[in-house]
Amino acid sequence: MTATILVTGFGRFPGAPFNPAADLATALVRRRRPALAGVRLVGHVFATRWDEVDGTLPRLVAQEKPDAVLLLGVAGRADRVRIEQVARNRTSVLFPDAGGARRAHLGIMAGAPFVRRGRFPAAALQAALRTHGIDAASSRNAGTYLCNFAYWRALDAADRDGGPRLVVFVHVPPLHRLGLHRLGLHHLGRASPRRLSRRCYVAAERARLLATLEALLVSIAAAVR
Repeated sequence: MTATILVTGFGRFPGAPFNPAADLATALVRRRRPALAGVRLVGHVFATRWDEVDGTLPRLVAQEKPDAVLLLGVAGRADRVRIEQVARNRTSVLFPDAGGARRAHLGIMAGAPFVRRGRFPAAALQAALRTHGIDAASSRNAGTYLCNFAYWRALDAADRDGGPRLVVFVHVPPLHRLGLHRLGLHHLGRASPRRLSRRCYVAAERARLLATLEALLVSIAAAVR
């Protein structure tokens, strides 16, 4: 039986001309390893707009019928990976999306609970991250921007008949803020952070983070089989 996992990221937005979540989501669905045999990976990068998430996410869920959804986003001030525990029924009316639009209302869905809990095997995901030297944070604040909005919409889809069984949102920091030690690269010895060029440093961060997310994806696949 084939399991389907939808992996999503976001494009650029005001203040972030490059969003690593887009690159990581695209690269992740191209990975192939024996542990993912029998898993159909579907990738999508959202334009960072309210209307894009509102229209495209439900369509993707209805069309692909994923067993699990893994959403990736960037947290500009974070210095490590964060697994978001909840999505909140709240958006910002102050910050425009990538198309310049603002939300008209603070709430996402009238009459709905203020909090929706993520649907994922927390212990297994944390263990997968630790095996790759990532000390992930457990967060209860996904913000009030598109990340939280998409997480809420995905969890709402999971509450409906035929919706995904697992939904998890992972925030990654900007690559230049994720320390070498947290990435498990302290074993490089003479190639200390000071001797690594910025380009090599970021490339090493990306490779390590991608491998970590792959391990997380394997854990999700095991949980839905």
